[in-house]
Amino acid sequence: MEKSRKKLKLGAVLEGVGWNYVGWQHPDMPANASENIDHYIQLAQLAETSKFDTLFLIDVSHVGPGNIPHYLSMFEGVSLMSALSTHTKNIGLSATIASSYADPYSAARQILSLDKISKGRASVNIITSNPGGMVNFSRGHLGRADQHPMNREFLEIVIGLWDTYEDDTFIRDKENGLFLNYGKMHNINYKGKYFSVDGPLNISRSIQGRPVLYTAGTSEKALENAAAYTDGIFTHGETMVETVDIADRVRAKVESKNRRPENFMVTVSQNPIVGETEKDAMDKYMELMQLSPRNSLPRPQFFGSAKKVADQIQKWHEAGAMDLFLIRQDHPHGLRDFIDLVVPILQDRGIFRTEYEAETLRGNLEIPYPRWKKFD
Repeated sequence: MEKSRKKLKLGAVLEGVGWNYVGWQHPDMPANASENIDHYIQLAQLAETSKFDTLFLIDVSHVGPGNIPHYLSMFEGVSLMSALSTHTKNIGLSATIASSYADPYSAARQILSLDKISKGRASVNIITSNPGGMVNFSRGHLGRADQHPMNREFLEIVIGLWDTYEDDTFIRDKENGLFLNYGKMHNINYKGKYFSVDGPLNISRSIQGRPVLYTAGTSEKALENAAAYTDGIFTHGETMVETVDIADRVRAKVESKNRRPENFMVTVSQNPIVGETEKDAMDKYMELMQLSPRNSLPRPQFFGSAKKVADQIQKWHEAGAMDLFLIRQDHPHGLRDFIDLVVPILQDRGIFRTEYEAETLRGNLEIPYPRWKKFD
């Protein structure tokens, strides 16, 4: 499988008090960060200043045993990204929606509205979910066997609704009283096992054609849905070799659908702890290990001096393990440290941009504009 030759894309995962059990106790972390809009605005603007491609929110809708503190008190994703759109100009805005319990018409409308509000910067990660979340949304009668078929139907409907209108449908000719060409407005009349949606959606087509669409997973069914319908997949491997294998498998599936693998975003996340030296990184890690419970924070896979982490990122990217690298935050200054120490190295090596190339998320990701297609 030919490896992508695009520059590396970077994203920042917004996780409030952090992706762990202890970070909220650190003196530099606001204890209410997961419900603190000012905290999120600060992170969003920091990432945009460094030319990150997108913000990313991983969502849960089920409080259960073992949840990290962030998942116990967090904002709903579309609401948060809409708020952040008014404090940013270039960076992408990605929410997560679960097809196992959301409504596809509402999801399509929410994300396309976010896209209009942000002038073409919206994306969505449409995922399956856990049984607890399904019960909260009156879907407890469904099981795991239903999740990927539901996901497929959900993706088909959302894509179809985003193409309700052709690009030049809206004339808005005041002199002649012509608002739109009704011949270019289309229903989808979808009848599936799980969802039935007629359409049309009451919002015009995106300036980027459609919002960028992801799904997540490593199973064959997840990879199959991703290859058939989405612009990218959010996936994970325990090692670089495993991650490359997953990336190659999904790219092969994309190619089998007569699509170009280089236009498909393989996305992985890591939670780097970075210092100017190895000792600096270890000191930051030990700050967290002094908090309780100490055994809840494994040492990150991307860890150490800025050069060491930059080398590791370059190796993974050149091997084809990832196109879009998402930064999660364990230490309260994790994102800032990555931006201050690692990003300049990646830029100096020509791996990551120094300026935004486009006004839309799809443009910055180098994903082609999707031509309007009649739903069938």
